[in-house]
Amino acid sequence: MKKIVLIIGLFTSAVFFAQKSENYLQVGYHSICCGTPSAKPVMDFINQFQKKNKIKNFEVYKQSGLGREGEFNIYIGTDTFSRTQKTKFVEGLKAAINNQNQMKRPNRDGNVSFDETTTVKKADLSNARNLTLINSK
Repeated sequence: MKKIVLIIGLFTSAVFFAQKSENYLQVGYHSICCGTPSAKPVMDFINQFQKKNKIKNFEVYKQSGLGREGEFNIYIGTDTFSRTQKTKFVEGLKAAINNQNQMKRPNRDGNVSFDETTTVKKADLSNARNLTLINSK
């Protein structure tokens, strides 16, 4: 009987910890004439936030092929955040994106867009083309 309870407990915990995010924030990279801006500032912020807050199971997807000049979206899973962590994450992400947009060359470099009120569901991503997992730590 103890073995059965142990096996059920292991199976249940494995299923529980394997749950992935259901809600994602979307960051868009758009071109004006000469390609898209780099995702490095946003990815650096994500990695720094993850290390600082010791967040595990952090999912980041990239959807490429959205335009002729390399336009793409990044989707960031937010279900592992507490309410205060999500608020801090969104504020920091907005600051990183605003800083990147201010540093660009006018009429040459593309824009980075982010709408904090828009949440993309996992069901929507399951139908997306060219979706690649780029970070799952």
